[in-house]
Amino acid sequence: MFKKVINVFCCCVGVIGSYVYSYRFNYNLKLLFNKIYSVWISDMFKSFGKDSVVQQRMHLLGGNFITIGNKTSIGTCAVLTAWDKYGLDTFSPEIIIGNNVSIGDDCHITAINRIEIGNNVLTGKKITITDNAHGESNIKSISIPPLLRPLHSSGPVFIGDGVWIGDKVTILANVRIGKNAIIGSNAVVTKDIPANCIAVGIPAKVIKLIE
Repeated sequence: MFKKVINVFCCCVGVIGSYVYSYRFNYNLKLLFNKIYSVWISDMFKSFGKDSVVQQRMHLLGGNFITIGNKTSIGTCAVLTAWDKYGLDTFSPEIIIGNNVSIGDDCHITAINRIEIGNNVLTGKKITITDNAHGESNIKSISIPPLLRPLHSSGPVFIGDGVWIGDKVTILANVRIGKNAIIGSNAVVTKDIPANCIAVGIPAKVIKLIE
């Protein structure tokens, strides 16, 4: 009986709440807060394009090395880091994100070299794009605790226009993804992917050429 009363009470509160504080109102309020947040944080970037939005709770490091194009959206809890110094080493990092790009929540984009994302790119949630790693794959490097290893980049990352990247994809250093390619969810991209291809797996391999 008590459980039934609780259920009825919750239903009543939900119905009343939907009129007083509707989902649509909450959604529009969130959009407003994200716009205010974007304006507040925009001067931390090297360049921040017109009508672009970054959602709240971003972790930003080295924003003066990061360029964001026009009408680009970056999801909540994004981590964007451009390291010009780590330990005793110095770098000249650059992250360039093009126009009309949509990057999902919880992304991690980190550079000591160069990461360039073209126009009209779409990504899912929890993607990682990195041009660097803690140390190299050799005996000397692995004898050092991972956190103390110097950052190393084997090359830049370039993602062409119109690329679609699924949820939880990881893109590693020295990789070029061609125009209009599709990268399936959970893939780990370790080598170049040609244009107009679908690639999946760990490591990512081309399974189809779109003709």
